[in-house]
Amino acid sequence: MSLETAAITAWTFVAECPIPEDVRPMLVEGEQPIAAYKTFRDSAVFTNKRLIVRDAQGMTGKKVEMYSLPYSTVNMWSSENAGTLDFNSELELWTRAGHIKIKVGKGVDVRRLDHLIAHVVLGGH
Repeated sequence: MSLETAAITAWTFVAECPIPEDVRPMLVEGEQPIAAYKTFRDSAVFTNKRLIVRDAQGMTGKKVEMYSLPYSTVNMWSSENAGTLDFNSELELWTRAGHIKIKVGKGVDVRRLDHLIAHVVLGGH
């Protein structure tokens, strides 16, 4: 497995937020939302099966791109907490689709995200 350093996509999680109601119609039978995070333009929702990221685009935000990352595609991940001079922490996912970088704002607990990823990828109960 090659560990590519260039991310295929990057998101920034600004703060934890309530789970958006409009994500529920996207869920399959047995899929439950676990946590949601506000991004700069929209939101990201962790379910028990995948990560769903909504990305509103354009001036009006009416065009919405949806990303769906099943946890079964995650090969490896890393987390890095913010240092003294750093403002953001980071979470990185290496998947079959490529490398995904998530910047984590000061108001988000990167270790909680790390635990959440471990729980869903490794099947913790």
